Order: sequence, then C-alpha cells, then structure tokens
Amino acid sequence: MLIAGFPAGAWGTNCYLVAPAAGEECVIIDPGHQAAQGVEDALKKHRLKPVAVVLTHGHIDHVASVVPVCGAHDVPAWIHPDDRYMMSDPERALGRSIGMPLMGELTVGEPDEVRTLTDGTRLELAGLELSVAHAPGHTKGSVTFQMPEARDGSDIPSVLFSGDLLFAGSIGRTDLPGGDMDEMLGSLARVCLPLDDSTVVLSGHGPQTTIGQERATNPYLRQVAADRQARGAEPAPRRGM
Repeated sequence: MLIAGFPAGAWGTNCYLVAPAAGEECVIIDPGHQAAQGVEDALKKHRLKPVAVVLTHGHIDHVASVVPVCGAHDVPAWIHPDDRYMMSDPERALGRSIGMPLMGELTVGEPDEVRTLTDGTRLELAGLELSVAHAPGHTKGSVTFQMPEARDGSDIPSVLFSGDLLFAGSIGRTDLPGGDMDEMLGSLARVCLPLDDSTVVLSGHGPQTTIGQERATNPYLRQVAADRQARGAEPAPRRGM
C-alpha cells in the first residue's frame, strides 16, 4: 500500500494519493488550494496513474485544484450531492468574509465529469476498496473514506480519511454555512466510535493519528463515547492497542 500525502495552499489542507503500490493506478483525495503541482510531483515520483479524484467535502480548501487535476488526467471527481454546489459557488459555501481575498486566484467550477457519493457506497477504484460514510456536521455533504485492513497478513491497519470530521485532538468547525454541531457529534458517534483503536486517521488538516489515540484524548470523541455509554449502548471495539 502506498499513501503519499502533503499539505497544500493557504489553509494547509492535506491532499493524499493512494495506490496499491508504486507504479500503479491511484486515487487522489482532496486536491485543494495550490495542490496541482504537488499532485504532479507525487505522480512522477511514485510513477502513478490517477483514475479518480474523491472529495471529503466541497469547501474550496479541499477542491480548488479539482478542475486542473481532473482536466490534466481526464478523470472524474466524486462528491456528495449536498456539497456539489460548492465547487462552483465557494463564496456561498463559506460566507463572504472567509478567504475571499484569495478568490481571484482560484479555479472555480466543476470538472467535465462529476459522480455522486452516497452513504454506504463501496468504491472500487485503482485496485482499492473505499467505503463511503456520510458524515454531516462540518458541511451537509461531508463524507469519510475507509480502507479495510490488509487481508494478506501484512499487518497493515485500516485507514480512515476523515476530511474535516476528525482531527488529531479536535474536530472540524461547525460555524460555516451548512455546519451543525449536533450533526457533527452524531457523525462522530456513528462513523468513528465503531472503528477499532488501531485504525489510522488521515485527516484534512494536521498530523495523522489513530482512533485509539482520539478515543483516549480527543474531548469531542470522549464526549460522544460518554453519551453512548450513558444510553447503555454496546462499548466500541478496542482491538489493536
């Protein structure tokens, strides 16, 4: 398994390229502001051929390079329908005061082909399996992508690309248009709590972490875990740590 990631642009948004191995097809996750050159550099370094761009949500810091990246490689972009409008209307998505000084340098619009992500979809792309979970809270159309743990005995853990749902020590903001804290906490409970502690979390901003680390230290995940326990729900898995 190859995962090449780098922070890009004014917001330091993590863009990821995922492939079974170097020299093979890959999926690109969240090519945001000023990410296009970093994508090209990573493709060349690892001899990868992209087959799709998949988006955790529609904020401009995660989608600003979708048009040039998809256009350069003639690949589709996948996004939840509730966030699709954000590619063409980032000002409506963020509000007028957030990041608007940068609007003049951004490529706004949709790539030639846009496909729809829905909750429970299992994408099979580039020899990879990505399970899609709808995770509203940061935006109405936020999703996560989970790759299962390796089945070949190589001891590679499951990986969750969490977008702006879950960060190391924190969560995504909920004060922008479409954000909702109750939905955010519900998504954390539904998407993150059931995962094994060994699951690696690669988020939209900041360093990687694990579900076990966040279950132990993240105040928001601790809150939803306590609420779950108070309701008498089954404890979440703790295998792997």
